[in-house]
Amino acid sequence: MTEETQRTLPDTGTLGKIIALLDLVTLADAPMRFTDILELSEQPRGTLHRQLTHMVREGLLEMDREGRYRPGVRLLTFAARSWAGSDLRRIAEPHLGLLHEQTGETVHLGVLSDLQVIYLDKVEGRQSVRMYSHIGNAAPAYCTGVGKAALSSLDDRSLNAVAARLELRAFTTHTHRTIVSLLDDIQDIRARGYALDREEHEEGICCVAAAIPPVGDRGPSGVSVTAPAYRVSLQRLQDWAPLVQRTAQSIYEDVSVRLGPRR
Repeated sequence: MTEETQRTLPDTGTLGKIIALLDLVTLADAPMRFTDILELSEQPRGTLHRQLTHMVREGLLEMDREGRYRPGVRLLTFAARSWAGSDLRRIAEPHLGLLHEQTGETVHLGVLSDLQVIYLDKVEGRQSVRMYSHIGNAAPAYCTGVGKAALSSLDDRSLNAVAARLELRAFTTHTHRTIVSLLDDIQDIRARGYALDREEHEEGICCVAAAIPPVGDRGPSGVSVTAPAYRVSLQRLQDWAPLVQRTAQSIYEDVSVRLGPRR
């Protein structure tokens, strides 16, 4: 079970509890037993059983032969429609393709969502490497290139508000251990115009990323080039930085022209 699932359900009403249950099950490393969900949710046994039964009936969850719960296929429909309907993803797609051609490595597009970055699109590198990122996956913003780049585009007040709520988990020996070091890093990102992830979220994975600033009420996002650390030097990441920055700027300009500010 991932650390992200090890939390109780917030008191946010029926819908909030349903969403939190979905989080528990979908973010778990393996299908969850009723007793596991009961312990984490701290809901009354009868209430939890009714909610899970209803979610299975609606296709949001499935139950395997051993009575364990896992994500239901109906979630795939929701995810596919959301992905296909993303204006940012559609506009960014040709720019991501060009960046992939220029570098030959894996390219990511992600959007900041509260304390996390959600991956909206991914173009696999020519030498595919197993990594955490998949379209739709969420990762902590403070230890990913796209996440830190997006954080750097926030104003100081918003950034400090986010920082005050962060609980830093050491994914690797390179992960930021303190808020002070993270904020110092973000100041450096603002100064040079790009972020570096040198094995901060995953051992053996490095990336360089640039922010796509907010447009209207759309939040900040970012684009990155990712490659395995064993064959990518710091100098190579820095060489890619102008390409990544131009890609982010091109996406921002296209979004601004084609979508404009929301009202």
